[in-house]
Amino acid sequence: MSSPRSQQLDGDNVRHGLNRDLGFTEEDRVENIRRVAEVAKLMSDAGLVVLTAFISPFKAERQLARELIGENRFIEYVDTPLNIAEQRDPKGLYKKARRGELKNFTGIDSPYEAPEAPEVHIGSQIHTVDWMVERLIATFQRASSK
Repeated sequence: MSSPRSQQLDGDNVRHGLNRDLGFTEEDRVENIRRVAEVAKLMSDAGLVVLTAFISPFKAERQLARELIGENRFIEYVDTPLNIAEQRDPKGLYKKARRGELKNFTGIDSPYEAPEAPEVHIGSQIHTVDWMVERLIATFQRASSK
């Protein structure tokens, strides 16, 4: 039996194409997550394992994505504290947001509604990459066997 193919969707590969017309207003961030969920569903329906790496700040949009994709195919995982995200910021976006150059930036001048019951909680500041990958794979396997 062959392993399923996978695709990662993240801000870089989605905002440079599909969502290049969106900014960071609340409405645009809602639409960003809606479009990502639609694409992820299409890819998942085609048999791919789809990993999405997005800050999705609003509970309602995450619930919409969950309903669209399917309860057993949507796995929510978190968490990188704001101070760690700022330390790891390769593009300097948090610095720009702190200087007021980027408006509506999640965690700076726009709220983040933390998940209440994610399927898996990974503290990226305290675990190794290998540990996190093993934990995610185990969670995916449990979900796919339901």
